[in-house]
Amino acid sequence: MPPPLPPETRTVGQLVAETINLYRRRFLPSLVLGLGPAAGAVGLTLIPGLWKLFFGLTVFALLMTVSYLGGVIVATEARPARNALLVGAGVGYFVFVPALFLYSLFILPAILWLALFGLAIPAALIERVGFRDSLRRGYQLGRADYIHAAGSLATLVIVAFLTATVLFFLLRGASELERSVAAFLSLLVISPILFLGAALLYFDQAARDPTRRSDADLHHADEPDRPGRADVEGEPRPAARGQS
Repeated sequence: MPPPLPPETRTVGQLVAETINLYRRRFLPSLVLGLGPAAGAVGLTLIPGLWKLFFGLTVFALLMTVSYLGGVIVATEARPARNALLVGAGVGYFVFVPALFLYSLFILPAILWLALFGLAIPAALIERVGFRDSLRRGYQLGRADYIHAAGSLATLVIVAFLTATVLFFLLRGASELERSVAAFLSLLVISPILFLGAALLYFDQAARDPTRRSDADLHHADEPDRPGRADVEGEPRPAARGQS
């Protein structure tokens, strides 16, 4: 394969390719990301009535948030502080609940919403900012190249949906239990693509942000073979840490 382009010029197709390559390199940690969405999606199909709404707005939203946070950790190979994880979880829940409402209407509004605010989750984890600053930063990153952000998320969703659907039909059986197992396995294997791709999208948008630091280091998730320490983009310098 040709060498990947840097994040500031990476195309949608190359983002998908790098997502699959990251999935291949870190298969087992990435596979764990699919447990929550797979269990949550199967639960939504089995829970009746208003309990489904309650489950979606609580358990399912939290499971999606945890998987997204896990995708950022897999992509960066960082060990975030507990405060950053708590802020990221709060931001993720705040972002995913409206996305679920929009998804119930049609999937495109949910994608457009996540393209504009979804990057607040990796911003909270990587840049270690507070709740409001994470939302503000996510909005700033989404606007840096909104067409690229929305197009990347839409492509990831299409690839994941089509692949999971094919895998489901290959695995499904005649009984309801067999169909539930097939749905769980297909989402378990395919859904990590969404979270890994969204994590890598953060670096694309950060590189396109006109307000970014001119001396910001390229993260090792985008250049895994580079020498030196694996710095996190947006990580405070040692001097800045001492001042905070």
